[in-house]
Amino acid sequence: MSAYTEKQLAQLTTAIIAGRRLRAEEDLSFLLETPLALLQQYAGELQRHFCGRHIDFCTIINGRSGRCGENCKYCAQAACNHTGIEEYGLLPADEIIRNAQANEAAGANRFAIVTSGRALSGRDFDAVIATYEAMHRTLHIDLCASHGLLTRAQLHRLHAAGVTSYHHNIETSRRFFPQICTTHTYDDRIRTIRMAQEEGFCVCSGGIIGMGETWQDRLDMALDLQRLGIESIPINALMPIPGTPLAQQPQLPAEDILRTIALFRFINPTANIRLAAGRKLLPQNGATAFLAGASASITGNMLTTSGTTIKEDMQMLRELGLTNRDADCQAATGTCGAR
Repeated sequence: MSAYTEKQLAQLTTAIIAGRRLRAEEDLSFLLETPLALLQQYAGELQRHFCGRHIDFCTIINGRSGRCGENCKYCAQAACNHTGIEEYGLLPADEIIRNAQANEAAGANRFAIVTSGRALSGRDFDAVIATYEAMHRTLHIDLCASHGLLTRAQLHRLHAAGVTSYHHNIETSRRFFPQICTTHTYDDRIRTIRMAQEEGFCVCSGGIIGMGETWQDRLDMALDLQRLGIESIPINALMPIPGTPLAQQPQLPAEDILRTIALFRFINPTANIRLAAGRKLLPQNGATAFLAGASASITGNMLTTSGTTIKEDMQMLRELGLTNRDADCQAATGTCGAR
C-alpha cells in the first residue's frame, strides 16, 4: 500500500476514535510511507482525543548501579560491557526519599527506583520494600518500580507496599531480541509483564529504537505492546555508549524518532507514549513531539535522559498550552495510561 491521502488518514483517525484498532494482519506500510507531517497531524488528533492536554511526567533514581550479569548490548551497566560507569550498591533509604520529595515538590507525577541486575532480591529487595512503604506513607507522588525479572511473590509485595506501576521493557521485536540479549529471553520479559498486570500494576513497557532493527521490527514491537494492553510506552532512541557493542551504531535522525512516535500512537491510541532516552535528538527537546503523539516523558537529570530539568519541562508545557495536572488526564476521553 502506498502513502495515505489526508482524507484516508482522517477517516482512519475517526474510526480509531470510534474503537477500531490496527492489527498485524493488515498492511501497515502506510505508516512508513505517508509524509511525516501528515502522519503527525493525525497522531496529534488521536493524542488530544484520548489524552486531552495532559502530559505525564515521571522521574527516576538509579538505586543500584552496575555489576549486572546480563549481556544486553545497549547497556552501560552490564558487567561484560566495559563502560567505566560508577558502580554502587543499593542507595540508602533516606537518599532515595529525599530525591522523591524533591521531585514531588517540583511537580512530577511519578517517581521510580530503578536497579541494575537481572532481578532485585534478598536484603536489597527487603530494603527497597521498606523504602517504598515509607514513601507511600509520607508522599503523594505515584510510585513506580523497575527491578527486573521478579517473581509473582515479589511483585505482590511491591504492590502491597504502595507501588502502582511496574516498568519492564520488551526492548524490541521478538525477532530481533536475540540479537540484543541472550542471557534471558523475550518470553521471560512477557511473563514478568503478565504477572505484574495480574497483580494490579499499570505496566510501563516499551523499548529502544536505533539498535540496528528494521522498521518492521518497530511495527512488531508496537503491535506486541498493543496485544499486551500496555498503558505506558517509553520510546528510547539509542544513545551509543562507549564500551558497549553498540558504541558505533549511528544515532537516529529526528525524523525517524518522530515517525516512530506517531506510528506507536496509531497502533496504541489510548496509551501514554513516553519520550525517554534520546529526547535531546528531537527538535526543541521534544516540544513538537508533545503535539504529535507523545503524551508523556521521563524528566529530570538521570541516565540518558539527562539535560532537561523538571522546571524546564513545566515551562515548556505552559508555552505549549499543555498541563500535567491529573485532573486534566481524568477529563480526557480515553484511558491515556490512567491508573
